[in-house]
Amino acid sequence: MGSGLFKPRVHPDLRDVFSKMSFFDKIGFLFIHAFDKRNLWHKVPVPIGLLYLNTRRTLLEKYNLLAVGRSSHGALFDPKEFLYRTEDGKYNDPHNAEAGSQNTFFGRNMEPVDQKDELMSPDPFVVATKLLARREYKDTGKQFNILAAAWIQFMVHDWMDHMEDTGQIEITAPKEVANECPLKSFKFHPTKELPTNSDGIKIVYGNNEERAEKLRTYVDGKLVIGDDGLLLHKENGVALSGDIRNSWAGVSILQALFVKEHNAVCDAIKEEHPNLSDEELYRYAKLVTSAVIAKVHTIDWTVELLKTKTMRAAMRANWYGLLGKKIKDTFGHIGGPILGGLVGLKKPNNHGIPYSLTEDIDIGEMTGLKGEEQLSKIGFEKQALSMGYQACGALELWNYPSFFRNLIPQNLDGTNRSDRIDLAALEVYRDRERSVPRYNEFRRRLFLIPIKSWEDLTSDKDAIETIRAIYGDDVEKLDLLVGLMAEKKIKGFAISETAFNIFILMASRRLEADRFFTSNFNEETYTKKGMQWVKTTEGLRDVINRHYPEITAKWMKSSSAFSVWDADY
Repeated sequence: MGSGLFKPRVHPDLRDVFSKMSFFDKIGFLFIHAFDKRNLWHKVPVPIGLLYLNTRRTLLEKYNLLAVGRSSHGALFDPKEFLYRTEDGKYNDPHNAEAGSQNTFFGRNMEPVDQKDELMSPDPFVVATKLLARREYKDTGKQFNILAAAWIQFMVHDWMDHMEDTGQIEITAPKEVANECPLKSFKFHPTKELPTNSDGIKIVYGNNEERAEKLRTYVDGKLVIGDDGLLLHKENGVALSGDIRNSWAGVSILQALFVKEHNAVCDAIKEEHPNLSDEELYRYAKLVTSAVIAKVHTIDWTVELLKTKTMRAAMRANWYGLLGKKIKDTFGHIGGPILGGLVGLKKPNNHGIPYSLTEDIDIGEMTGLKGEEQLSKIGFEKQALSMGYQACGALELWNYPSFFRNLIPQNLDGTNRSDRIDLAALEVYRDRERSVPRYNEFRRRLFLIPIKSWEDLTSDKDAIETIRAIYGDDVEKLDLLVGLMAEKKIKGFAISETAFNIFILMASRRLEADRFFTSNFNEETYTKKGMQWVKTTEGLRDVINRHYPEITAKWMKSSSAFSVWDADY
């Protein structure tokens, strides 16, 4: 297909990448581009919307998965020797033993953009104060509750972490905003040049054997948990759990809930296999609990985050395929990823790139060590009810929580640091420091149409005026975080369409690149009881109901635990 023939149909900023595509990729690009130019894909019938999403995902998989660091061809191993998840995430990809494990590189969705000369342009304090700081609380209505907000931190702790350098940087608020800033200056450690990735579910189990050992009872495969159903604590108040850095009570109760889930799986499997050792029960329960967490994230949390008919169909198709749950539960995986879903594929598919994920109540009283202390007084049920009934804040301009601008960060061991930080200003700085493209370039790299003016970004006149006061008329300077908050949202979406495009790619990849969700998603690896456990769990509501049936019976009117609990859906 000659690029010249279709050049007028392609946005000028995207013609270069279009010209380098193969014949069939050009056809796919023209298909999605036609919808993008008219902002239509989310308004069309579900089958067409699904075709759009599948085409876009296919293009992103081909052009937006970039390996970082070592070769994609690592040490080989026999998967039959590792029919369990290792503590550090190794031995998942049969062609690369270290892919996705601790101390391996993050992947990237696009080439980095060096901004070392632009780290303070415009000043992060100014951006945080004028565009991010909360003016008045804006929530998501009944769509999303505080438990849903805690869930994504629960998952991000699981997926990734950045290493820090030993030195410190200090930034100071300029005079024009200093009086409005909770901190006039703050210190932080720069990102180390070699970021690492850790897969598995380290949020519950830890990411190495030493950490995992402290969490195990070594009886019947179980993990330690308090009599009150909450995490146990060390003498210094730090919780005993897999990942406790920069946590808060909301994440802590999810950790505790899934410790109870792990232990219940141990009991269920032992009942069918009484001769299994402690280590065998632990490994089976870890597999099952990992799968339950992934399933909850795929067909429950995500469906509430992106509440449209097309996205509900898309996320269920990721797990069950277009043939649906009944067919899959009855006959197993039939056909390829479209008909049968990504879970249960004959072999994992990392699209040639080693698996890695890429680089989002008075809660202020519930963070860090203080939050753990408060939680022990409140208890699981009251905290869960509080979070279930309260809508979470919307991802919009002028809605960044105030307490995050005067936050006590933590060390890896969960202890408090001495220097407080302004997280809003730090987020702006971090994107630049980590060479993440600014908003408009970020969109181009995702084959999305860039903005030409602030009016293309938002219809909010106050927002346009404030953005122009900070960035002038240079749309190329707009920080990614600000763009994501300001962008007009698709009806039903709690996040921007730009952020959603990263989600399209990584949500599917998390399943299809993991052999424990593909080639080893079977009774031989999980046990018959384990597979049944995963199959019969459709959401977080089911998990809560297993351990706290009185909560779901009395208090949870909503069909999903992630919607506000008195919601009628």
